[in-house]
Amino acid sequence: MQIAQTPREVEQRKTAPIAWVLWGVGVAAYVAAILHRTSFGVTGEEALHRFGASAGVLATFTVVQLLVYAGLQIPVGLLLDRVGPRRMIAGGALLMAAGQALMAAATSVPLAVTARVVVAAGDAMTFISVLGIVGAWFAPARVPVVAQFTGVLGQLGQVLSAIPLAALLHGPGWGAAFGSAAALGVLVGVLALAVLRDPPRGAARTESPTPRQIGRDLRAAWRQPGTRLGLWSHFVTQFTANTFALMWGYPYLVSGQGMEPATASTLLTLFVVANMVAGPYIGRLVARHPLRRSWLVLGIVGVNAGAWAVTLAWPPPAPAWLLVILVLCVALGAPGSMIGFDYARTFNPPGRHGAATGIVNAGGSIGALVTILLVGVVLDAASPGREYTPEAFRAAWTVQLLVWTIGVAGVLRTRRLARRELARREPLAARSSAT
Repeated sequence: MQIAQTPREVEQRKTAPIAWVLWGVGVAAYVAAILHRTSFGVTGEEALHRFGASAGVLATFTVVQLLVYAGLQIPVGLLLDRVGPRRMIAGGALLMAAGQALMAAATSVPLAVTARVVVAAGDAMTFISVLGIVGAWFAPARVPVVAQFTGVLGQLGQVLSAIPLAALLHGPGWGAAFGSAAALGVLVGVLALAVLRDPPRGAARTESPTPRQIGRDLRAAWRQPGTRLGLWSHFVTQFTANTFALMWGYPYLVSGQGMEPATASTLLTLFVVANMVAGPYIGRLVARHPLRRSWLVLGIVGVNAGAWAVTLAWPPPAPAWLLVILVLCVALGAPGSMIGFDYARTFNPPGRHGAATGIVNAGGSIGALVTILLVGVVLDAASPGREYTPEAFRAAWTVQLLVWTIGVAGVLRTRRLARRELARREPLAARSSAT
């Protein structure tokens, strides 16, 4: 019988030097995945002209992408437990390459949506598989920090989409930009097949499960309150960062705040840098204070919501310093959402890590796709024609209040349940206001 880790467990396994090499390749795969994921967000006017799309239709591209990503998280998590991260990462990279090649040739909305679906399917296979490498090859004390580094270094992919990919798009053109992205995907897939290894011999391995065992493991992971606490933590911290980075941040800065495109791109780059700087600090806080993780989640939500409240209350255009603060606060949501995966790891036995991680990862995607869709609907309703007005953006961004309310309620409820579970397993930690 496998026993789930508790927040106070200290395992003796050490980190082998090869772990850093494998992690490096995994990070490269995740950087490429973020490039593919965010590539459509920089198309802007080019996509409008190429496909003749409104704000609602453009939002649908990203919503469909996130819907596929979220819907595949649980199947991918179960598959990860069965086949290992090497084949999952390589397969995901090649799928994304195929999707980008299809996008390079797309001239109609249905074909472009199909391309984003293929990209999303490959993207869904990547991140939790890289986390599988981290969990299997690194000493447990290192896992929260290395996982944070994984998440924040992956955001370099957004820099690649915002600068070189955008330059290709505005220079050689649509086909060259997305064709280059496809070529990168093939390169990463071949690298993953050549270098990556599945967990070491000494690590806990599970036999290939039967369909009945898969269903039982999935139900067990969902019934674990810590898994659901991870889902809601991921949901409430990540949705606004994803909405800003994947779809509406750039249009908001340009059309809603009157910024020059170059300045807006600089702020999006600052967004990525803030992720990279904040992530390791958040990881260290989680590692040093595992019994205060939910308070860190709620604190990040409070900072994020406060920055949005001040910005939206300010008559546009807001001063540059305030927009910089907004971007820095929104950026905290991405590394903050990684706390959800730490719940999945510590509240479930190794054989259920893939399933639990998939459940958690679905939370952030669902929150983002709902918010992106709602923002697009409000923009269409409040904007004349296809022109995004500052007032329309102010109205549209207020939909986040509803999503925050649902997310915080989910965190508070599942935190109580997780504490009861921990009190049963580890009374001393529970008396210290665990989780």
